[in-house]
Amino acid sequence: MTAHEELRRPRAPLPAWSPEDWRAFPASQQPEWPDPAALERVLDELRDVPPLVFAGEARTLTEELGRVSEGRGFLLQAGDCAESFDAFNANSIRDKLKVILQMSVALTYSSGVPTVKVGRIAGQFAKPRSSATETRAGVELPSYRGDIVNDFAFTAESRRPDPQRLLRGYHQAASTLNLLRAFTKGGFADLSRVHAWNQEFVATSAQGRRYDALAQEIERALRFMSACGIDLRAEHQLHQVDFYTSHEALILGYEEALTREDSLTGEWFDCSAHFLWIGERTRQLDGAHVEFLAGVQNPLGVKLGPTVTPEEVLALCERLNPDRIPGRLTLVSRMGADRVDEALPPLLRAVTLARHPVVWACDPMHGNTFQHASGYKTRHFDDVMRELQGFFDVCGAADVWPGGVHIELTGDDVTECLGGSESIEGDQLERRYETMCDPRLNARQSLDLAFRISELLRR
Repeated sequence: MTAHEELRRPRAPLPAWSPEDWRAFPASQQPEWPDPAALERVLDELRDVPPLVFAGEARTLTEELGRVSEGRGFLLQAGDCAESFDAFNANSIRDKLKVILQMSVALTYSSGVPTVKVGRIAGQFAKPRSSATETRAGVELPSYRGDIVNDFAFTAESRRPDPQRLLRGYHQAASTLNLLRAFTKGGFADLSRVHAWNQEFVATSAQGRRYDALAQEIERALRFMSACGIDLRAEHQLHQVDFYTSHEALILGYEEALTREDSLTGEWFDCSAHFLWIGERTRQLDGAHVEFLAGVQNPLGVKLGPTVTPEEVLALCERLNPDRIPGRLTLVSRMGADRVDEALPPLLRAVTLARHPVVWACDPMHGNTFQHASGYKTRHFDDVMRELQGFFDVCGAADVWPGGVHIELTGDDVTECLGGSESIEGDQLERRYETMCDPRLNARQSLDLAFRISELLRR
C-alpha cells in the first residue's frame, strides 16, 4: 500500500489527546523559568510560527525505519552533543554533514543495505542535568541546560533561564534546516562528489586514505554504469539524499508550541524535528515526556540504560507504539561497554517475544564517559568500540537485527575523545577541547568508527 493509499484508508477514531495534556503529569528536567508570564508570551509566539518540518516527511521517515526494523536498512543517527548559538555558522553545518555522508557511504557500500541518515541537528539545544545547580568555589548557580535555556558562562545573569532563547533556538533551527536542504538536494550530496567530502585534516589519516580508496571504487562503478548506457543523470538517488533531523524532546513547552495537527489525517505531529527521543532521565511511564510523545505521530526513540527492566521496556513499547507500527519506535541501548553483555539480552528476548517491531540501536557514547586525571570529561574510542562489539554480538545471539548507531560527533578537528587510529592521548585533550557538554568524536575518529561498524555488519 502506498503512502497516499494509506492516507485514504478508513481509520479508527483517534484517542482523545491534546498537546497540552502533559502539563497534568510530573515533568522532570524542566527549567525554573523566573517569569512565567514572559515564558507564555514566547510560547504563544511559537504557536504561530511556521513548522520546521512537515508531517509527510515524518511519515516517510517512519516508513524507512520500518524497513530498518525488518533488517532492510541501517540507522545512522549522529551529530553534536549540544548545538551552540555562538558556534553557529555554515562551515560547521557543512562539515558535520560531510562526516555523516562519509560514514553513510562507508556503511552502505560495505553492508549492502540503505543507510537512513538522521542528524542530531537543527534543534539539539537542550541538555538534561544530573543536578539542578552547580557549585564552583562556594558559589551555587543553576546548571547549564543548553543554549536554548541559559548560557554556559558561570555568572548569575548567564545562568538565569531566558525564554527568549526558545525563539532564538527556533530561528537557528530554521536556518540550519534551510542550509541542510540546500546541501542535500542541491548537488553537494551528489555521489560523484564523494572525494569532495574528505576534509583536509582527515584525508592525511589512515582512515582518510581508506575512504579515498573507497571513493575511487565508487567513481569507477559510476563510470562503468555510464559506459553500459545507464543514464546516471536520471537516477535522482545518485544526486541527492534524504536527511532527517532529530533531538531530545526535553523542553516540553517548546515541543508543545511547535506541535501541529496534520490537515490530511487529523493526527498530531511535533514539527520541531522529524524524529524525537526520550532520554534515560525522562522515560518515566507516568511522566510528562512519555505522555507528550505518546500523542504525536513522529517516529520516536527511547534511551535505555543498564538499570531498565524488561517490564519497563515492554510498558514503554505498549504506551508509545500500541498499534505496533514498524518504524514508529527505536530503542537505543546505552549500557556501557562493561554492562551490555549482561543488561541487553533480557530486553531483546522480552521485546521479541512480545512481537514489538522496534529498531534496535546502540548509543556507545553515554555509558562510557569518565573524568580524566586532567579534569576533562572524556570517552575512550576503545570503550565505544567494545560496546558496539557487545551490542552486535548480543543481537546476533538473539537473532535480532542490529539496526543502528547513535553517535555524538563533530566535523571539527577537536581533541575530546581519547584513542582512535590517530591516537589522542590524555595530555592532548586540552589542545582543542571545545564541547560545552559531552565529548564528541572528531571527523577522523568518526570515519574510523564507520569502517569498523561496516566490518561488524558484514559478519
